Amino acid sequence: MMTIDNLKKFGANTTEGLGRCLNNEMLYLRLVGKFLEDTNIYGLKDAVLNNDLDQAFEKAHALKGVLSNLALSPLTEIMVELTENLRNRKAMDYMPLIENYLTKLEELKSYNN
Repeated sequence: MMTIDNLKKFGANTTEGLGRCLNNEMLYLRLVGKFLEDTNIYGLKDAVLNNDLDQAFEKAHALKGVLSNLALSPLTEIMVELTENLRNRKAMDYMPLIENYLTKLEELKSYNN
């Protein structure tokens, strides 16, 4: 079960995340749980693999917003970098960032057991 302590161990800024949820811990944890079920990262990955940088940017930008609101800092940092590189259509291999994100996501999910 996800807890505030587990989120802190992961590196989330729980004070900020809770503040955005009016300090309602149950709501914050429920929203984090909903995020853990989200599959948009796979759409982002597919868009990158298909070289559809417009679609990849849209997905990355949406994920960045959710992550920022939940203050899941380790994931937010990666998604900010991805979003800005996609926004600027930087010629690069995006997969290492996506793989790093997926690794961090699995780490976060391990705290939910």
